[in-house]
Amino acid sequence: MIELRDVCLTLPSEAGPVDILRGIDLSIDQGEAIGLVGPSGSGKSTMMAIIAGLERPSSGQVEVAQTDLGGLNEDQLALFRRDNVGIVFQQFHLIPTMTAIENVAMPLEFAGVKNAFKEAERGLEAVGLDHRLQHYPTQLSGGEQQRVALARAVARQPKLLLADEPTGNLDGGTGSAIIDLMFGLHDQHETTLLLITHDEKLAARCGRVITMADGLIETSATIQAAV
Repeated sequence: MIELRDVCLTLPSEAGPVDILRGIDLSIDQGEAIGLVGPSGSGKSTMMAIIAGLERPSSGQVEVAQTDLGGLNEDQLALFRRDNVGIVFQQFHLIPTMTAIENVAMPLEFAGVKNAFKEAERGLEAVGLDHRLQHYPTQLSGGEQQRVALARAVARQPKLLLADEPTGNLDGGTGSAIIDLMFGLHDQHETTLLLITHDEKLAARCGRVITMADGLIETSATIQAAV
């Protein structure tokens, strides 16, 4: 599903060039659940942005879902994300003037999905929000907003689900519920999951934990399932 080969990203700054990623080699199979950990500034979010085609590397090869992202222009990258990738951020990024069902239906409509609102309703039902379809983001709790964001991210059953600290703004109980939903959807649809987290217990729920430090992958360890 994901192949990164010698991926580097260098950005300019007043003090001179800054190496954000310094030669990343990574292979992730279809259906894997990966926990991505490491200190702030280690390059986790940047690597995820490159995998999503939201950021271009300075050098190296990025292949996702058997597609070489380096060969795509911005419009093609947008279509690639639409058809293959779901993203959940720490900030919910809901459109405040749209209801929950409208937020989920909008990308479906853009993709030309028939019965987009019916599909959006099913998605919200799957995350336990079928009773909040017509509520606006300001009328929803943080946990409910993140559920809407999750329903939107998986509405088209993407091959790849990227989650960047999705529970960072939630209390422990609400965050656990969101993670349970995320892993449930991963198991149900065999979606490849890449999860950035500072929570070691949460990372350990994944099949493999990758640790980053100073723009490099430091370790990659398979988690043994409990018998």
